[in-house]
Amino acid sequence: MPKKPFVNPIDKDKITENPHTLPYAHTVGGAVIKPLDKGRIKGLAMSAMYEQSDKSLDQIRQQVELLMKQAQDIHNRVEVSEKIYKADYNFKPIINQQYHLYEKTDQSWILSMIGPNEWGKKGCPYTFIHSVKLMSDHTWELLK
Repeated sequence: MPKKPFVNPIDKDKITENPHTLPYAHTVGGAVIKPLDKGRIKGLAMSAMYEQSDKSLDQIRQQVELLMKQAQDIHNRVEVSEKIYKADYNFKPIINQQYHLYEKTDQSWILSMIGPNEWGKKGCPYTFIHSVKLMSDHTWELLK
């Protein structure tokens, strides 16, 4: 008896000679293949990059502000130190002790151990400028 030719019951439009080239699974048990949304992936990556960049720039900005504040503090200490070293005082200042800088009526300065509230009933005869403390590097720290 002659062999009948094999007739595939599956429609020809639903099969292929090379199933590995299909952009989707070619069997029921095959892995689901979803196309990538490249625009969304790039958008999320750019969003993360901008967020991280902004965070890094904020850290740098804070560091710069801190350095500027430290530089301003040093500048202020130098200015006050200059005034104090030009001021009149009849004692040897001791490191880490508190003193008070006043301006006289003739625009000169005086350094005193007496605070602005310690002058008695008549009050201070000078204009109070700053309370200061002598640092070990012989600059003067402004006290609040």
